[in-house]
Amino acid sequence: MGRRRARAGAEPVAEMLSEDNAVHLKKEFSSSLPCSKSVVHEDEKAKWVLKRHVVLVVIGLCFIYMVKISFSSEECDMARIHYVNPEHAKRAQKYAEQILQAPCRPSFTKKEMSRLFLDKYNMNASPFIRKDVNTQQDVFKYEPPFGFNKFSEKLQELLERLPEYDLPEDLQSKPCRRCIVIGSGGVLRGLELGYALNQFDIVIRLNNAPVQGYADDVGNKTTIRMTYPEGAPLSQHEYYPNGLFVAVLFKSVDFGWIEAMVKNETLPLWMRLFFWKQVAEKIPVMPKQFRILNPIIIKETALDILEYPEPRPKFWGWDKNVPTIGVTAVVLATHLCDEVSLAGFGYNLNQPNTPLHYYDNLCMAAMNGQTMHNVTTETKFLQKLIKQGVVRDLSGGIHCDFCSKTSL
Repeated sequence: MGRRRARAGAEPVAEMLSEDNAVHLKKEFSSSLPCSKSVVHEDEKAKWVLKRHVVLVVIGLCFIYMVKISFSSEECDMARIHYVNPEHAKRAQKYAEQILQAPCRPSFTKKEMSRLFLDKYNMNASPFIRKDVNTQQDVFKYEPPFGFNKFSEKLQELLERLPEYDLPEDLQSKPCRRCIVIGSGGVLRGLELGYALNQFDIVIRLNNAPVQGYADDVGNKTTIRMTYPEGAPLSQHEYYPNGLFVAVLFKSVDFGWIEAMVKNETLPLWMRLFFWKQVAEKIPVMPKQFRILNPIIIKETALDILEYPEPRPKFWGWDKNVPTIGVTAVVLATHLCDEVSLAGFGYNLNQPNTPLHYYDNLCMAAMNGQTMHNVTTETKFLQKLIKQGVVRDLSGGIHCDFCSKTSL
């Protein structure tokens, strides 16, 4: 009997002890949960901080690289600038005069481009974006600068503000048009080609290459100023009263910039932060003088004719598959004119101490620091055009047809 009572008394005690143990274990387990959660949280926080630091380091390195480029560009001693032989300058002037005096050949350049590059060159490509752009699917295949994929709405809003999309009527009515594309090369300095260059029907100037103070060598007529936001001249004196402003759009913020220029509005402060250098605040031309370069021209130049690789997503910069404004302008000119000439072209990287531009003291060595353009491939392309007689080189920087005494 006593044993039964002892057993009966022991069972509740055992139950109480097991319950106490369970409660104790639960408490221990539950107390460990916040610890594990905090460990996970701390882990995620550490990863986020690491990612943020990596991004900041990358941005910092990119900034340092850009500053280095801007300040380390080797300058030429202008007192030692290469001497231009007067006889050579006379030959260049005579060569340009002969080209202008010869009969103009309708559709010559387009036919020759089509012969050389077959289906890589579209004779019917529109040089500028038109209001019916949404019907042209090719325009939206790639992102800028090779296309306007993801920018259909922005583009349409912009086009609503542009009343004209082609050459002015007086130029369209000409039975045969001659184009001259004027580059910024130091090879122009001292040739005194200004008068001859002014005689062309369409004079295309690039980026911020100045006319003021250099008219003897580069002329002062401008039919088209072709550039992107960072390349546009800051001085309002560099815009020809009746000239066209052809915008080349490379990135999203460029659309906002050109819209502000067309509307004659002040550029928002936040937008200026997205440009890698100072951009023009005003473009002193009427809305009817603005044009948007058809990105098909850039795509045709880069991917088809020059056979650069297809564009691919990249965190920073390009894969050297973006053509220069200069070579793009030459291809544009073949779509605008019956005959095309160029002047001020030629990067001779084997002569690092020669002037890069006709208007500043940068040396050719400065081109070694750029990583966007394939200058060698572009030079071979232009040499092919000149040697085949498709275009003419008036300054002889790419290939000189007038340099030998027997050439004239």
